[in-house]
Amino acid sequence: MEAVRIHKYGKKIQPRLEEVSIPEIDENEVLVKIHAASVNPIDFKAAQGGIMRLFFNEKTPYTMGHDFAGEVVKIGKCVTAFRVGDAVYGMKLGAFSEYIAVTENQMATMPKHLSYEEAAALPMAGLTSYQALHDYMHLSQGQKVLIQAGSGGVGSFAIQLAKVYGAYVATTTSDKNREFVEKLGADKVIDYHQTHFDEVLYDYDGVFDTLGGEQLMKAFKIVKPHGTVVSINGIPDQRTASELGAPLWKKYLMTFAARKINKTAEEHRVYYRFIFTRDSRQELNKIRKMVEAHKIHPEIDKIFDLADTKEALDYIHKGHARGKVVIKVTEPEF
Repeated sequence: MEAVRIHKYGKKIQPRLEEVSIPEIDENEVLVKIHAASVNPIDFKAAQGGIMRLFFNEKTPYTMGHDFAGEVVKIGKCVTAFRVGDAVYGMKLGAFSEYIAVTENQMATMPKHLSYEEAAALPMAGLTSYQALHDYMHLSQGQKVLIQAGSGGVGSFAIQLAKVYGAYVATTTSDKNREFVEKLGADKVIDYHQTHFDEVLYDYDGVFDTLGGEQLMKAFKIVKPHGTVVSINGIPDQRTASELGAPLWKKYLMTFAARKINKTAEEHRVYYRFIFTRDSRQELNKIRKMVEAHKIHPEIDKIFDLADTKEALDYIHKGHARGKVVIKVTEPEF
């Protein structure tokens, strides 16, 4: 089968399209023929290495990609939730390939009315948004939330999910994307080229930070005491290391690295969490039901072929994608 693989970590990543063996499955796994995958910033960052090596240290060469949608072609003898022929979507490293071996918890039945390309756009963006807004922020009716970079892959999903929960949603984006995020449900749109969000927003219940750096530090200024800032692009802290089962030395290192953020959070009496997205069939099923109820829909910017994965990664890295970037892997037979 064909797969896009990384042979060496480095700032300038060099993905290669190669022929590799179809993976063997064990008794608790499912073999999925992938029809579509989607690109996430983590795919690029993980391949670059750096601080990500503390939590992502896959031995090279490894197959890139996390999001997939496809068809079950083989099941292990202990698998009970799926059958051959099922259309599924999920999240696991190795998605930029024609086949992938996954456990039952790493995937779920695909939303019925979606194409494989649309379904592939959902897993990581959907799970990340769900875990940020539901699991950590506990967002509820009438609360106010700022979602950074609302026109991006995660932001475009998070806006819709926040509206499902009945929240008032502010978001940052460029003026050219104003209409796009308003259609997703944003109540207040801030053009980051013209306005600093921390100068016009205040007394918010939470911020979902997707940018990190200075934008993350500003987020604490607008959140009310006992509110929450959740980041997917900040610095992991000791709690994150503990959740991932990291050794003691990594916990100490993360505590040191996140000391400025944690101090700022304490000064503002705000709860800070950095999250790594967890796989969850239960949560994928909840997302599927929301999609099937037409409460949420995937937004796709561009579709690339598997052979053009490098171009897809470069496009994402530029940071101006509107919604998700998808990779077409194999054609369905029906």
